[in-house]
This record gives sequence, structure tokens and C-alpha cells, in this order.
Amino acid sequence: MSSQTLVSIHINGQMYEVAEATSVAAALINANLLHTRTSVSGEHRFALCGMGVCQECRVQVNGSQHVLACQTFCESGMEIQTESMSI
Repeated sequence: MSSQTLVSIHINGQMYEVAEATSVAAALINANLLHTRTSVSGEHRFALCGMGVCQECRVQVNGSQHVLACQTFCESGMEIQTESMSI
């Protein structure tokens, strides 16, 4: 029986623990945050394709904008911000 390594991340300033190598999109879902940003027309956006094509899951990670949540894996100390971009 193997045990999973947990890492601490921050989403919108709140700390969460997730299994190492969890995608940012999965961590957001586990935190009950079901949108990553708001479009210029006011619609909520989140991961649609799960493979980095649609670009709808963009978040800010450690200060870098336009990071794809579905293609980025959680690492200890990661700072994730949703709703930080007006795109």
C-alpha cells in the first residue's frame, strides 16, 4: 500500500493540501472553485478540453499569468490566483 505525498498550495490566498502532481484544474475543483476567470463579456470560464487547446482554464501561478490549469501540476508552495486577469 503506497501513501501519497501531499503538498500545500494557496488558491486565492487560502491554503489547501493536495496530492503531489494533482493538476491545478483538479485542485480548483476539489476546492469547489468552478471557474478560473471571467471573460470580457462577464461569462465564467473553466477548463473545457482538459488538454490545453481551449485556453479557457487560464490562471495566475506564482505571478505568471495565462498559465493553463489543466496542464500545470501542483507543487509545494504554489500560489494560484483566479479572476486575476481581465481577458
